[in-house]
Amino acid sequence: MTKIQEFNDLHISEELLFLGNAWDLLSALTLEKVGFKAIGTTSWGIANSLGYIDGELIDFDRHLSIIKTIAENVNIPVSADIEAGYSENVEIVVNNVLKTADVGVVGINIEDSLKKQKGLREISKHCNLLEKIRIALDTNGYKNFYINARTDTYFQRENPLLETIDRAKSYVESGASGIFVPGVKLEEDIREVALKIKAPLNVLSLPGLTNCNKLKELGVKRFSFGNALSDKYITFLEKNTEQLIESKDTAHLYID
Repeated sequence: MTKIQEFNDLHISEELLFLGNAWDLLSALTLEKVGFKAIGTTSWGIANSLGYIDGELIDFDRHLSIIKTIAENVNIPVSADIEAGYSENVEIVVNNVLKTADVGVVGINIEDSLKKQKGLREISKHCNLLEKIRIALDTNGYKNFYINARTDTYFQRENPLLETIDRAKSYVESGASGIFVPGVKLEEDIREVALKIKAPLNVLSLPGLTNCNKLKELGVKRFSFGNALSDKYITFLEKNTEQLIESKDTAHLYID
């Protein structure tokens, strides 16, 4: 079985896929070591690790080199967060997806947010992009490569439910393997989206939305924590380094 097929199968098994989000090789190796079955990179975490904020501010090839390092050094499937594709040009985005597939990942997250202005890409334009991505992948040896189509309706719309369902259905018809709806939190909305789309639903961990078993009951098939772990790591690092300066003592570094 290929890693691509293994990753696809994780989305249709009885168990919810709890995806670990990594931002560098050490975090990826740690997630694998403790038992996560698959890894998704976090663009936010990668950006922070390089001194940037999220939002496609890193050179794409630099970002891709980190993804490549992770994919080459773990044995579990890796999916890559490539934000909106690092271009507004369809052909460049498609080429970036192929370059990403070439480094050994099994899937991508690609979002419908605009990067140079607030807003979402028109549904028809995003569907056209997804169709071209799927065709390019299929014709270049990456059949069943997992396209997790992220819609940012819950970050950008006041009443997002109906538009979310509309976009999700259209994205699946255009070649998406699954739908990612970060920001959704109400149980009734999660259940409704899961019921209405014919593809695995991925949601993002938020305060009050944390339990895999509960999400499985609502119809969620994939759950990720995004940048939450990398943020926690940074906070821990800051707290301990501040303590070193304040106390002029390293004793706390040896306390479990």
